[in-house]
Amino acid sequence: MDYAVIDDISFWKSLDRHLPESEFFLKVKEKRCYIIKDDDIPIGIFRYNLFWDLIPFLTLIHINEAYRHKGFGTLAVGQWEKEMLSLGHSLVMTSTMVEETSQHFYRKLRFKDSGCLIKPFPPYNETMEMFMMKELSH
Repeated sequence: MDYAVIDDISFWKSLDRHLPESEFFLKVKEKRCYIIKDDDIPIGIFRYNLFWDLIPFLTLIHINEAYRHKGFGTLAVGQWEKEMLSLGHSLVMTSTMVEETSQHFYRKLRFKDSGCLIKPFPPYNETMEMFMMKELSH
């Protein structure tokens, strides 16, 4: 997994239809987005922000279908956790919709269920979003 650079924008847009271009540029500048690779082949993307300007919050991990269930996601999250620990963080977060299977992936990585959010306001009204947290240690 390498930090994304401006030249990665086409690949990024092919996998992330939610992030505005201006936010992509900001994330590149702040080193809060990565390209997941198999050798030198880009196969996925990973981005995060800081919840409450304090806690690293994984906002998206997306791996091309042909590369799923081969350990790339686990490696990417593990690398990110090590980086967050080296930056002085002792806790990380993520979220997922309750009907998505990614919650099982995060639980395997020792994330714990930590609450939920219901968004009854259009256009954000979706099913319940669950939050998950994980303590980091050396």
